[in-house]
Parts: sequence; C-alpha cells; structure tokens
Amino acid sequence: MINGIANILIAMGTFFWLWGTAPLLGKRSSVFKLHSLSVADTLGSMAIVVGLLLKLSREWPLLLLALISLALWNTVLGYVLAYCATGEEERISDA
Repeated sequence: MINGIANILIAMGTFFWLWGTAPLLGKRSSVFKLHSLSVADTLGSMAIVVGLLLKLSREWPLLLLALISLALWNTVLGYVLAYCATGEEERISDA
C-alpha cells in the first residue's frame, strides 16, 4: 500500500516537472514563464522527495533536509530570477 502511494507521488512529481516546462513554449512574459516553471518544479521535486521518504523511511533525516532545502531554495531562486528578468527601467521606477 505504502509502496503504491510512493509510486503515485513520484509519478505526480514527474508530471509536475513536465507540466511546468509547457508554458516555456508560450508567448507570455518571461516572468510568468519563470513563475510557472519554479512553482511546478518545486511541487514536483517535493512530491518526488515525499515519495522517496515513503520508500526509504530509514533515510528520513536526509530527505527531510532535502524537503526544507527545496522549499527555501526554490522560493528564493524564483524571486531572484524574477528580479533579474525585470528590466532596469522597471527597477528604477519602483525605487
């Protein structure tokens, strides 16, 4: 039962990874593309790590550290990429 749930979570994580790359092909703004990619990547990676946590319960300290790192790193990286994607004129007018 737990192995089946773990496999479903890993499959969902892989789906989120692929789903997040689809907006990159669209004609929307680069900030929208980066946001959708970073959200889908974070959710997908966290689902995969939770699936691994169910499969490899002995490794819970390392996988818990991976979950915390993913939540913090991907959030901060998304903000940094969005900031870098905005033009210099927009940053000056906001100040």
